[in-house]
Amino acid sequence: MKRVLYILLTSLFVFGGVVPAGAQVDRKDVRRGNRDFRKENLKEAEIDYRKALVKDSLSLAANYNLANTLYREGDFEQAGKCLETVKDIAPTSVSAADYYYNLGDVAIARQDWQGAVDAFKESLLRNPGDLQAKENYIYAKKKLEDQQNQQNQDQQNDQNQDQNDQDQNQDQNQDQNDQNKDQKDDQQNQNNDQNQDKQNDQDRQNQQGQQPKISPQAAQQMLQAIQAKEKETQEKVNKQKAEALKSRQKEKNW
Repeated sequence: MKRVLYILLTSLFVFGGVVPAGAQVDRKDVRRGNRDFRKENLKEAEIDYRKALVKDSLSLAANYNLANTLYREGDFEQAGKCLETVKDIAPTSVSAADYYYNLGDVAIARQDWQGAVDAFKESLLRNPGDLQAKENYIYAKKKLEDQQNQQNQDQQNDQNQDQNDQDQNQDQNQDQNDQNKDQKDDQQNQNNDQNQDKQNDQDRQNQQGQQPKISPQAAQQMLQAIQAKEKETQEKVNKQKAEALKSRQKEKNW
């Protein structure tokens, strides 16, 4: 793995040279840029290659070597754009394998693991014996698998979290429904108790205010009994009066 990292950091554009200037490009600017690049004068090399691109924006040599320079300067985004500019002509050039190799290195620097795998695969198709391309291909493929596994794990975690949230919401809804049902039952029982109390009160009032119903025959019997009782009482009174009178008469005769 250390060797792979060393390759990624130091072996970019390892074929040892730069693409020769095209016929439509000012060879002077490209050659000057090549000299500055070999001397590690990267800023000067960048300026030289950009001058060449002013004259021919599709120059394979200028774009390719400018991408090398920008990569060395750490501007991976711009390096990738330079290689993208010549994507239609570079694959058919004699440096196609190196083009894809460099494209793969730029993709790795940008952590575009799918792009790196695709680029190194194309490089190996054109140069199967390139060991560095093989190692970088294996490295990029492993990183891509790790990324995909992590994405799958994150997705699974999100799904589990969503399910947990859904279950929690269902539990909360069930608790709320149970609470509402209990409150409804309590209210219903309270209403029933109140209604029963009202009914009991009404029954008591009815019992207190209602006169007992007596049949005519029973009423007649009761009347006769009362009259008989009065007659009996009157007879006793009369009897007592008569005895008292009789007693006074006896006393007078004496």
